[in-house]
Amino acid sequence: MKQRANKGAAAAAVCVALLAAAGCGSSTPKPKSTPAASSTAAGPGGAASPNSSSTQVSDQLQSDYETMVANVLPSVVQISTDSGLGSGVVYDSKGDILTNAHVVGQATSFMVTQPTGGRPLTASLVGSFPTGDLAVIRVSGGANGLRPAKFGDSTKLKVGQIVLAMGSPLGLTGTVTEGIVSALGRTVTSNDANGAAITVGDAIQTSAAINNGNSGGALVDLSSEVVGIPSAAALNPELGNSAAPGIGFAIPTATATRIADQLIASGKVTDSGRAALGVKVQGVVDNNGTPAGVGIAQVEANSAAGAAGLKVGDVITAVNGTPTPDPTTLSQVLVTLKPGQQVKVDYTSPDGSKHTATVTLGTLNG
Repeated sequence: MKQRANKGAAAAAVCVALLAAAGCGSSTPKPKSTPAASSTAAGPGGAASPNSSSTQVSDQLQSDYETMVANVLPSVVQISTDSGLGSGVVYDSKGDILTNAHVVGQATSFMVTQPTGGRPLTASLVGSFPTGDLAVIRVSGGANGLRPAKFGDSTKLKVGQIVLAMGSPLGLTGTVTEGIVSALGRTVTSNDANGAAITVGDAIQTSAAINNGNSGGALVDLSSEVVGIPSAAALNPELGNSAAPGIGFAIPTATATRIADQLIASGKVTDSGRAALGVKVQGVVDNNGTPAGVGIAQVEANSAAGAAGLKVGDVITAVNGTPTPDPTTLSQVLVTLKPGQQVKVDYTSPDGSKHTATVTLGTLNG
């Protein structure tokens, strides 16, 4: 299970539902200089001091941290709505701010607070893509002195790479936490405020602390580039769904910038890069109440499923051999596939007969 991080943060609530970690990736950071033997300080008798090299590297890393924070933190803002708060990253010089869809929720107007202080700025919704948990808002009157962040290439991230998470956990604007990239390519499913499942593919797992209010902020590498947008933190069901320390997730910038550019251009997403069947579904259970498949409630016009002969009332039971007992599992399977890919879909008709269709997947839009 995962949890979000924006609701209730204004009141410094401890419970969280979906957190958010954002960032942009680049190559693995290295110290700007490596101490050479000729520059190593000499100890007694002319021997090189065993501590000098490690001290120099430590000092360089400390300097890199401070430089990164100074470069990026002014671009990470706090976003407040009537129902809570989260974080956002200044995207461009027009005043556009990238954040999570669960941060904006159903709101269309917002207050934006900069980490450097000053009077809060008003902003309005540009567009939201709840399926991918991304949204863009725009500050009224343009950038108003906001500094755009530099977004990096998240496809170059490596496990073990140092990253910092920046945002407003528990309403503490301008907070920085440190960790590493723990894993790449995770599929993460969480629930929004209305209980609807949100599945994000290719997510970055990080050990940097992600707490309520971090959602929509920045995950940053040592090159001062945003490589991900923090969005969720793990819950431990064995401990009553309490937060699992050191397990947070961020949407990679390769995904976030693709969606942001479309929202800014037209207010909607027409090319998400995610596969879709083109159906609206509902869960189906057997006589014992056990999930038994995904029922098709509506087939969209010109959809992939419709072209393959699937109809309202059919129950999808597997995709490419992977069982799909419920809508969440179906979403998790689809997020690993690509538009245009051909897949085998097993389904049961209303009369109980079983079939397999070859479906050429479409694109998830919104």
